[in-house]
Amino acid sequence: MGKVKKENYVERYQEIERSIIKKYRKEIWRPFVLGVQKYDMIQEGDRIAVCISGGKDSMLLAKLLQELERHGKFHFGLEFLVMDPGYNPANRRRIEENAKILNIPIHIFESDIFDVVVDIKENPCYLCARMRRGFLYAHARELGCNKIALGHHFDDVIETILMGMLYGGQMQTMMPKLHSTNFEGMELIRPMYLVHEEAILDWARCHDLHFLQCACRFTEAYEVDEHGANNSKRQEMKELIQRFRRISPVIEKNIFRSVENVNLDTIISYKQGNNVHHFLDDYDKR
Repeated sequence: MGKVKKENYVERYQEIERSIIKKYRKEIWRPFVLGVQKYDMIQEGDRIAVCISGGKDSMLLAKLLQELERHGKFHFGLEFLVMDPGYNPANRRRIEENAKILNIPIHIFESDIFDVVVDIKENPCYLCARMRRGFLYAHARELGCNKIALGHHFDDVIETILMGMLYGGQMQTMMPKLHSTNFEGMELIRPMYLVHEEAILDWARCHDLHFLQCACRFTEAYEVDEHGANNSKRQEMKELIQRFRRISPVIEKNIFRSVENVNLDTIISYKQGNNVHHFLDDYDKR
């Protein structure tokens, strides 16, 4: 019985891997490879910690990087990190079962982040995210990694642009890669930067894969309550972008392009590091 079950897992993960290269070549594989190449995310000899939260994005990211490691033109190494910040047992089992189905050799380590932020009233999600990032950097470095990879995708990027404009009063985006300010020599990369969320959802539905939506102690009920309202600003941006898609198919692409085609001659002021430049500073010299 155990042998049959193992064979079923093998057949299923091989089918999933083939679909990424063939069925979803245009929607997932090509944008993934383009993003890695365009933003120069991976170099020969890198050792990358793939950070897996248990959601669809990070699980697909793990498979994409596995495929790139096998079929890419140069060598790099991978570690698959799962940090358990205090998941309930059912959520942890879901992560472990999905990793087995997908043939991802995860390395789980534990922290007490949920206990630390449980009594925080203001911005618990922000604090939780910062702490998780720090734990992941530290553990990745212990394993000899020089980079961590996160599963943010194209929709995350344009949602961030809109949130910055509408709620932050600033023009900014989620960068494709960043040097760590707290962990010298470490870098963060986002290899699915150009992959659309709808393609990820379609991939998961195609293979009948069920991932965690959010395993946070504050929002665990969301997954089981199909009528529960999500009032987060990011959800507002998702709904706004859906409306834009119905108006014109080019709007979301142009939101993305807006941070690639900034004309500083038409910007009133901008910051670079600690320096602020205002157009009046050299207005009469032009």
